Amino acid sequence: MSLIKSISGIRGTIGGKVNDNLTPLDVVKFASAFGTWLQNNKNKKNLTLVIGRDARISGQMVSSLVASTLQGLGINVIDLGLSTTPTVEVMVPELNADGGIILTASHNPKQWNALKLLNDKGEFINGENGAEVLALAENEDFNYAEVDDLGKYETREDGFDIHIQKILELPTVDVEAIKAKKFKVVLDAVNSTGGISIPPLLEKLGVEVVKLYCEPTGHFPHNPEPLKEHLGDICDLVKKEGADMGIVVDPDVDRLALIDEKGEMFGEEYTLVAVADYLLKLKKGIAISNLSSSRALRDVAKNLDSEYFASAVGEVNVVNLMKEKNAVIGGEGNGGIIYPELHYGRDSLVGVALFLTHLAKENKTVSELRATYPSYFMGKKKIELTPDIDVDALLIKVQEEYKNEEISTVDGVKIDFAENWVHLRKSNTEPIIRIYTEAFSQEEADKLGDDMIAKIRSLI
Repeated sequence: MSLIKSISGIRGTIGGKVNDNLTPLDVVKFASAFGTWLQNNKNKKNLTLVIGRDARISGQMVSSLVASTLQGLGINVIDLGLSTTPTVEVMVPELNADGGIILTASHNPKQWNALKLLNDKGEFINGENGAEVLALAENEDFNYAEVDDLGKYETREDGFDIHIQKILELPTVDVEAIKAKKFKVVLDAVNSTGGISIPPLLEKLGVEVVKLYCEPTGHFPHNPEPLKEHLGDICDLVKKEGADMGIVVDPDVDRLALIDEKGEMFGEEYTLVAVADYLLKLKKGIAISNLSSSRALRDVAKNLDSEYFASAVGEVNVVNLMKEKNAVIGGEGNGGIIYPELHYGRDSLVGVALFLTHLAKENKTVSELRATYPSYFMGKKKIELTPDIDVDALLIKVQEEYKNEEISTVDGVKIDFAENWVHLRKSNTEPIIRIYTEAFSQEEADKLGDDMIAKIRSLI
């Protein structure tokens, strides 16, 4: 089964059987459920939704189905066409819309697509709302509009222009400082919409752009998740071009990975660390990431007389904690930058502009900047258990075992030791405990994971 229904939307592989994969019927059913949910919760007629898609091959088909379904409910549709997740998020409130749907499976391979659901602030709907949408889809409790009441459809092509202009107007983005540096940058946009949104931003910042995989064909030339093992081509090209750095985004442009001038990974975890370093130097405050993100953010915040808090894993949880704490900056260790001055969503475009401002003002190379941050290494392991084992009870035993350490139970069990940490989370779909670790060397991080697996086995 490759259809995953969750509180944040629905994703699956194209083709196959209804309810097993993301078929046209599933797309219509879920778009109907979200449209109906909005109608049930808004005391107004003439609702409007903004939609936009990444460049994946199935995007046009899925987008057409969603638009027609919403019109069938009597909802007006503003279609941004090829767009990015953050651009749709920015455009929902900009156009005074009642919500939005982003058609993207983010970093998943090309056979996947998804519907991600936004409220009227352009933010992902919360868990409670998502559960209500799922229930409507399950019951197929829809009431479509009569012929005179069908929704209107319009397209807009100014989404990127508006998004970029808002970024350039931010007081924390120093356009002149960036222009003065005459940076040369290689961009790998994995043949999706980063290739048509990030170059215009860079050009307005006076940056020379060398494009790699920037045609929005949806034929991803490598695994679209921006991890080191997939990025050999851009690492080579940065060196060959003598570029100042490389920029890598995923298909929907909400994750940002950077390459230094030597063709080495800056470290996905460190995108947020560097941007936070810049912003907290300007204004002391609070930085937020999730429990599985690097401790380096905490260290940088501390050094700048600022505070750090960790949320449960998941963008919605990060955003909720950021609002609660009135954070200056937040995000996730996967290269997701959330800058509230613009909007509460992961945004690679604002990430690029803030990072380049920081780089220009520090007057360092990218590798020199990276060397100013503490170096941590992460490990990811899992332990498979038999279905009869009570995972929750097991995690309580682990907690008891380490009760003298600093422990968080916001999301699973995280144990903060003096020099390193371990985060245990149970899978919602199978009898597995995922084990995330971080330490000052890869060997130490991996050993920490192995030791925890041994400890868990001894407690069974």
